[in-house]
This record gives sequence, C-alpha cells and structure tokens, in this order.
Amino acid sequence: MDTITTFSLLLSTLTLALSVLGSTSEYSSSPPLENFLQCLSNNSSPSYPASNAIYTPKNSSFLTILHMHTHNNRFSSPTAPKPLAIVTSLHESHVQGTITCAKNHGLQIRIRSGGHDCEGLSYVSDVPFIILDMFHHDSVDVDIENGTAWVESGATIGKLYYTIAKKNNSLAFPSGVCTTLGTGGHFSGGGYGNLMRKFGLSIDNIIDANIVDVNGNILDRKSMGEDLFWAIRGGGGASFGVILKWKIKLVSVTPQVTVFKVIHSLEKDATNVVYKWQEIASKLDENLFIRASFEVVNGTQKGTKTINVKFIGMFLGLIDKLMPLMNTSFPQLGLKKSDCIEIPWVNSTLYWANYPIGTKIEALLDVPKEPIFYNFKTMSDYVKKPISKTHLESIWKFMIKIDHVKMEWNPYGGMMHEISASETPFPHRKGNLFLIEYLTSWGENGVEAENHYLNISKAFYEFMTPYVSNSPREAFLNYRDLNIGANYPSNTTKIDLSQSYGIKYFWGNFQKLVSVKSRVDPQNFFRYEQSIPPLLH
Repeated sequence: MDTITTFSLLLSTLTLALSVLGSTSEYSSSPPLENFLQCLSNNSSPSYPASNAIYTPKNSSFLTILHMHTHNNRFSSPTAPKPLAIVTSLHESHVQGTITCAKNHGLQIRIRSGGHDCEGLSYVSDVPFIILDMFHHDSVDVDIENGTAWVESGATIGKLYYTIAKKNNSLAFPSGVCTTLGTGGHFSGGGYGNLMRKFGLSIDNIIDANIVDVNGNILDRKSMGEDLFWAIRGGGGASFGVILKWKIKLVSVTPQVTVFKVIHSLEKDATNVVYKWQEIASKLDENLFIRASFEVVNGTQKGTKTINVKFIGMFLGLIDKLMPLMNTSFPQLGLKKSDCIEIPWVNSTLYWANYPIGTKIEALLDVPKEPIFYNFKTMSDYVKKPISKTHLESIWKFMIKIDHVKMEWNPYGGMMHEISASETPFPHRKGNLFLIEYLTSWGENGVEAENHYLNISKAFYEFMTPYVSNSPREAFLNYRDLNIGANYPSNTTKIDLSQSYGIKYFWGNFQKLVSVKSRVDPQNFFRYEQSIPPLLH
C-alpha cells in the first residue's frame, strides 16, 4: 500500500467518524465549543456582537453558510467533516477573538476567503475545528492618484477588477482568471494570471498588508517585519496568521486589448502547433500571453476520440499590431484577423471567465448562489524543455485512453524570468517554459466513484513524470495537491513530513519559511495538512 493510499484511507476513516460526531447535539454543544462561543462574545466589539456572526449545527442555515463557498463537491458530501461552528467575521475583533479563543480552548481554525482551496483545506479538517469565514471582509478601496488599492481578503478578484475599472479603465491588476477567487488565499499563494508575462504575479505587486497574528495583534508591513511580509506573499498566509487586507500596486494597460481563441484538433496538425508553441510561447513579446488548453472530445468519425487544443490569447494592444507579430513569430497557429476581438481590459476578464462577448461588467460581482455539484482534483507540473513530437503523441494517446483529464499550459517568459527565485517564497521563475495544470472532474458521487477518478488523476500525473521538472518535481501552491505530501493528523505539523511538499512548493525558500514560522508562531497554532512547521515540531 503506497503513502497516498494510506493517507486517503486514514482521512476517509477520520472523515466518517467526525461527520457522525458532528451531526450529534452532544458534539455541537461540547464544553470546548461552549467555552469558545462565550469567549468570542466577550472578545468582540460591542458594536458588532459575535452572536450575529456565529453559525453552529443548531442553526437552520448552517449548511447553507458552510456550502456557500465550497467550490468542490467532494467536500460537500454528508460524510465530509463539518466544523463545530462557522464564524462569518463581521469585524476585525471577530478575527482577533476567534484566534484568541480557539487557542485558549484547544480548537483548530480553518481560514476561508473564497473557498477555492483545491483540497478543501480552508473548510475541512481531520480534528475538531472552527471555520473563520472572511467573505464579509470584501471592501476594495482604489486610490487612483497614487495608483494603489487596499483590498480586503474576502473580496473576489472579480470585485477587484470591477472596482478598478469603474475608477479608471486603463488600470488593472495581475491576478487570476477565475473571478470568484478570494484575494486572501489567491494572493498569498502567488496569484497567477494572464498578465504575469508583463507584470509578474499578484505577489510581485503587493506593497503592504494587514495580518492578525497568533497573539491577536493587527500588524502592517512595518510592524510585522520584512521577513513575515516576505513569507505571506507566496508562502500561504494561513500558516502565519489571518490576512485582513492587502495593499496592491495597480498597473497600466492599454485602453483596448485584443483577445482570441483558435482551436486545433489532432486531425488538423495540433501536434506540430503545440510543439512550436512550446518553443516560442515564453519568448514572445511580453505583452502577449497565449494559453494552450487540452481536452478529449469526440472525433469526426463515429465512435472515435480526439483531442482539441484551444489556444486562448490576450495582447495588450490592438489587432493591427498583433497580426504582424503573430505572422512573424507564430504563423503555425493560423490566427486570422476575424478571430480577434478588441475590448477594454476589464471586459477581457469576462472573456477569459467564459462569459459571452457583450456581458456587462457587473457580472464580475456574481458569486455562486447554489452549491457546486461537480467534483474535481487538480495537480500541477513545471516544464523546462520542450516535449518532443513523439512524446506529445504518446501523451495524446494516454489522455484519450483514460479520458476525464484536461490540461492547461501557461507560458512563462517576460517578467517571470526577471524576478529572482528568492524574491518571494514562490520560486518557480527563470528556467521554466510553462506551468501545467491538470484537472480531473466528474459528476458521480460516492467513495467508489471518487477513488476511481482520483486514481485516473494519479495515473496521468505519473505518466507525465519523464517530461516535467525533477529533483524536485515542482508544484504550485495555488493548485493545492495532497498527493505530493501531507501531515496527518493535522493537529501536529512535523518538519520531516513537511519537507515532502515544502521543497516542491518552495525549493530552498522552505527553510526560510520555517524560520519565519518559528519566530511568529512557535507553538504551531496556525496549522493544516500542508502548513509550514516551526523548527520544534
């Protein structure tokens, strides 16, 4: 039995046990919980009574609040671990009180801003826990004169994009393309998007932050110190405290940008186009970002399968400047002027989020009103040299054989190659051609179906081993993946177990993160299955 299977069985057993306990009134009224709730009431601002922010299993809306920001149905099942309570913080005193009271009464907290953690670690745990949900902390304050903004951690990047655009249509911020991502977790893990070749990641454009530390103090960049400010920009904020808000530096973009999509199938020379993309995508003009997306589809002949490769692009400029650039650098794509659309940058964020052209930008404020009903598993890899055409054809065959796995290849180059690997905890800089995201999704529920698709995901990841980075095989924190290593149970975080995932996410920066953790949280209060440990744990 391998390590991953052992972890899976252990988590399943604990999940079932906790779900049974969590459904009983005895568990939901346990002394630690009662003491925690009383403590939180005593430690909250009188103007913001904690009773207005607390949900326990006794509340009729408890499951609604729990699943409101659960973006992976794997963690919405009846057997998934449930928290003792959810604190939907309405004021910074609720954050401070939750930390103080959970620490005093021996309870673990999970911190949720948007709920997009791919392994659900912001809202599930294998020990009794409290969810601190930050979605009410969602203000965005844009300062056009200074080109900055303060963004609370519960604000979605859709709301951020919308608010910036309402102030100035030539300003933007480099971040993700999924508009419901919460900035608390997305930024602290790196913040990856289609402006990165021009401006770098979100973390490369953060200039201040407010964090609540393990002692309940609210710290800014000056009072937290440069080492902690370094750590929370790419090292995962939840290992060090609770991010209240970020101060970001806005970037200037052209009033109109050009977007396009071009699809090639294996039946139409996709292999040659993909091979060329590998050679040039990281070398193109830094104003141009072209993602390659791979999906198994029905072939032209009945009963056959093929792969469609969708090339999705954005150019910070107009069509007339883009076309000569593409005809010179990447004629194999076959881009035509009719494939291109000129729109304001803010509208391009809707385009990348698969909204129809013409959708009003108010759609950026949309959040899911119904639970998510599909299940998924993500994994990631970095590629440092082009994969040969022969090996590409082997990948296509394996994808078709197992089905259900999609890939997205995101190009490097530009600013990503200019920033040092130690500038932030995010080390994946120069030397990479592109990042791969693997996505396996399914609609069936139940343990048997989940294990089947998780095995598919694992099999494809193992198949890709010869073509990706090694020693270590790198991974991206924002695409959280427990398969690369974890601490179980999460009531402790041991440095020897943490090495397995820490080196893959952070390389040599892992040791500095451990050093920072040892200073700011030596008793390891802020912990989860892939948190940064202090030296003594």
